[in-house]
Formats: sequence, structure tokens, C-alpha cells
Amino acid sequence: MHLDTYLRFDGNCREAFDSYRSCFGGEFTAMMTFGDGPPDMGVPDAFLDRVMHASLPVGPSVLMGSDSVPGFGPPMAAGNNFSVFAHADSRADAERTFAHLSDGGRVGMPMQDMFWGGYFGSLEDRFGISWQIQHSAATS
Repeated sequence: MHLDTYLRFDGNCREAFDSYRSCFGGEFTAMMTFGDGPPDMGVPDAFLDRVMHASLPVGPSVLMGSDSVPGFGPPMAAGNNFSVFAHADSRADAERTFAHLSDGGRVGMPMQDMFWGGYFGSLEDRFGISWQIQHSAATS
């Protein structure tokens, strides 16, 4: 397992990631908008140009981020604009980690297969820390 940082923005994710790329160098490995996602996601038209997922490798880590959209996570507020992203080595490892961290916490999205190919879930642990857990079969 390894951990990375995931940042949330209120409509300026692309601008922030352009700045981070200018600072750290490298190239994006992902820059997807909500409009790139499946139509059944239910994202209001006004938010389709917002970033659904950005990914910028920085050394051995990856800085990831997205814009907030109504109905996808809690409203933006100081302190909830980041999470720890845990890359699990297997589905079983993802399930074990998710179960442990969600015990006494709040599940945002249960572990499930996602349209991008990951096995993913999100939660806030009992200490108030936001986590995203994913296993990607392609990286096993």
C-alpha cells in the first residue's frame, strides 16, 4: 500500500494544477472533467466543465485533485478540502483497510467497482480525517 494526497477545489482545480505543474514539473497523467464521465452520473450541466480528476506525479508520489460539485461529497469548507488516498495492493487489502478506517466513522461511498476500472470507496474516520481507498487491477 502507498499513500498520496487528494485535494478538493471549488471550481479552480485546473488553475491550481497548472500552477503545481509549473512548480514541480512533470506532466498530468489525468485531467478529466465531469463531462467526460458517464451521462447517468447526474451532474448538473453548469458543472460539466469542472475537473472530476486530475493527477500529477511528483517524485514517487502523486498529487491528485478534483472540483466540488453539488451532490458529490460534502459542501466545501475549510478542513474538508483534502483527503489521504490509499492505493491498496489487492481488493482484500482495500476491503480490510476500508473496514478498519470506517469503524466508528462515516462512510461516504462504500467500496464498489467504478467506471474508471478501480475498486473504490471513501470515508471519514472517527478522527475526522477523510480517506479514499482504491485498488486498481491494472497496477497489481
